[in-house]
Amino acid sequence: MNTQRNATLTIDGKTLELPVYSGSVGPDVIDIRQLYAKAGVFTFDPGFVATASCKSAITYIDGDAGVLLYRGYPIEQLAHDCNFLEVAYLILNGELPDASQKAGFEGIIKNHTMVHEQLIRFFSGFRRDAHPMAVMVGVVGALSAFYHEAMVISNETDRTISAHRLIAKMPTIVAMAYKYGIGQPFMYPRNDLDYTANLIHMMFATPCEKYEPNPVLVRALDRILILHADHEQNASTSTVRLAGSSGANPFACIAAGIACLWGPAHGGANEACLNMLEEIGDVSRVGEYIRRAKDKNDGFKLMGFGHRVYKNYDPRAKLMRETCHEVLEELGLHDDRLFKLALALEKIALEDEYFVQKKLYPNVDFYSGIVQRALGIPTQLFTGIFALARTVGWIAQWNEMIADPDQRIGRPRQLYTGTPRRDVPPLASR
Repeated sequence: MNTQRNATLTIDGKTLELPVYSGSVGPDVIDIRQLYAKAGVFTFDPGFVATASCKSAITYIDGDAGVLLYRGYPIEQLAHDCNFLEVAYLILNGELPDASQKAGFEGIIKNHTMVHEQLIRFFSGFRRDAHPMAVMVGVVGALSAFYHEAMVISNETDRTISAHRLIAKMPTIVAMAYKYGIGQPFMYPRNDLDYTANLIHMMFATPCEKYEPNPVLVRALDRILILHADHEQNASTSTVRLAGSSGANPFACIAAGIACLWGPAHGGANEACLNMLEEIGDVSRVGEYIRRAKDKNDGFKLMGFGHRVYKNYDPRAKLMRETCHEVLEELGLHDDRLFKLALALEKIALEDEYFVQKKLYPNVDFYSGIVQRALGIPTQLFTGIFALARTVGWIAQWNEMIADPDQRIGRPRQLYTGTPRRDVPPLASR
């Protein structure tokens, strides 16, 4: 981060010189940390849409150009040429692993995949019909009760151990949340399987018979994990950073991120997309719902189309579309009612002048929901899979924040619009 110049700002007759910093790519930022001290004013930016809350070297997004980079590498190359743990290593360490580093990292993760047997008892405290995200918030937060010996966050070794534990145990916890909900016995992790194959095995295998994950489906889910591993300073990542700025332990911070991700405007978007498809119900009703989506006076919105950040085609959606068709082909599901409906919506969104003009292209949530349903993952678990993937980004962002000497506890200010100071009147006169 370099100071290129100063910005001159005049407020109420006071002229201020504020430093302007340039990153390696992207817009410059004005350092306003002295604005209140020098001018007695704050900035007002609801949703933080024009505010850089931190400096980070992990992920870069150019929404206008449809660019997503992890540590400088285009998401398209990573999704085609790497597996999820290679990408996780990259996000955590800044560089892709060589063969030896890859083998070592995979070995460490495999050695941490089991959870403490006492943690299994936590699940019996939830109703069987509890939402998996509710279960995950509780169980992940509870990990801090089992691994308190390695939670000195100022110690880099402790932070690394916590990172490995979280990444390794999330598939086990997600699979256990699924199994608990359907009343099947938990399946322990298998160290002979890779990360994503192990997740599929723990979700769909039973003790009754041998189960071998389909490699096409493993690769599809692996790609979903890669595409969701990090996404700059989104709501859940900002939540993890804000929680971590207080010195909270990493398990509590990740639990906070899971809770934020649960919202339908964030990680729950792919679940909302599948619910919308169920509401439409049949291809014959697509025209009706397209008309409703175009009607400004109708509150209906097509879920899974457009993106707040990407004003062009979401680069992750292109990759997910390719994966979607591979999975449907592998499983022979092109004639499935819901998938035919989704493909009809996709065709309209890519060709209809209204959607093209407004750049309301199908986004990654649209396709990932279709793929996960084809894999047999229930709709309620979609956000849990998202949380599993995003844990890599969350823990990397948390670690980066802790190591940043400029980091302070998060404390946004506000524009107060309530009643000014007043005195409490005597009871008799109220």
